[in-house]
Amino acid sequence: MKWKRKVNREHPGKARKIIHIDMDAFFASVEQRDNPELRGKPIAVGGSKMRGVVAAASYEARKYGVRSAMPSVTAKRLCPDLIFVKSNFDKYREVSDLIREIFYSYTDLVEPLSLDEAYLDVTEPKRGPASATLIAQAIREEIVAATELTASAGISFNKFLAKVASDINKPNGMKVIMPEDAPAFLAALPVEDFHGIGKVTAARMHKMGYRTGGDLRKLSEMEMAQRFGKVGRHYYRIVRALDDRPVNPNRNRKSVGAERTYSEDVSTLSVMKDKIDWLAEKVFQYLEGRDNFGRTVTLKMKSPEFVIHTRSRSFSGEIRKLQDLKEIAHQLLTENVDEVPVVRLLGLSVSNLEREGGEGVQLLLPFEEE
Repeated sequence: MKWKRKVNREHPGKARKIIHIDMDAFFASVEQRDNPELRGKPIAVGGSKMRGVVAAASYEARKYGVRSAMPSVTAKRLCPDLIFVKSNFDKYREVSDLIREIFYSYTDLVEPLSLDEAYLDVTEPKRGPASATLIAQAIREEIVAATELTASAGISFNKFLAKVASDINKPNGMKVIMPEDAPAFLAALPVEDFHGIGKVTAARMHKMGYRTGGDLRKLSEMEMAQRFGKVGRHYYRIVRALDDRPVNPNRNRKSVGAERTYSEDVSTLSVMKDKIDWLAEKVFQYLEGRDNFGRTVTLKMKSPEFVIHTRSRSFSGEIRKLQDLKEIAHQLLTENVDEVPVVRLLGLSVSNLEREGGEGVQLLLPFEEE
């Protein structure tokens, strides 16, 4: 197979040099940095011993299976010594701003994905060496100097490979994938390690006998579509490293959401929770059907006076269970119901989706339940 480099529209005649920077256990690492007593210990940011949902977990906690978006009760059962720390998103944003200043000192082509990760196009950097690898190393060193936190980096000629590469040597590591190395790298890569192939699809692929990129590459584009639907065409491209997406500084956050206007105002918390559960099931059904989950949950509440309130919570990993989504939505609702005690509309959306592309989806629902 002959591998072709896509035309670089931003820098004609040059192959892109893309870096994906991903902070290591960002929320938890910030808390451990600011409280020396927490260093080296398993901690969970967000939640509590008896209620709530984990927003992020330290690497010490992850060894026990604790993960983002997990109910706190489950996390405590897995790790009895788990320490719960209250989240402080204002502080995380301040640290994130410092990190982004470093990014922008090298290039204006920065595409933030969340507070703790971003793509950078350094084909023509504003400063530093011409080597993307050396720039990535310099950025990581500057992040440590400015924040006392570590970051991992993936470097390649397109966004997909850079994203996959940043996970290879975590934490505090780097991975470079050159064009000539991409075919062998992808052929050996387990399907569950492909960014954009979730656990459900990976398990399905295993049952069908496809365990690596090399196995999938034996299929034609039509065969991919027949086996996996529309997204099969996406899989056909990524196993061949075909990704010509530019780093987009003005990237719009894609989301999947549902909302409902009620014929009568709702003023009882338990009833609100029931209605939120119904919305969560609709949203999750859509996400699960496309095996494309997200990391940010947003609750929308509209008062009888038509004043709209929105509250969001982000996590370091995708929300992959319906019950987790319901728990997060309940928590947002409970924390804000005093501000909006009566609602005429409720909405729920999930953004920061694992697989990019497409537009935001607003599910069309009837005015009121039957």
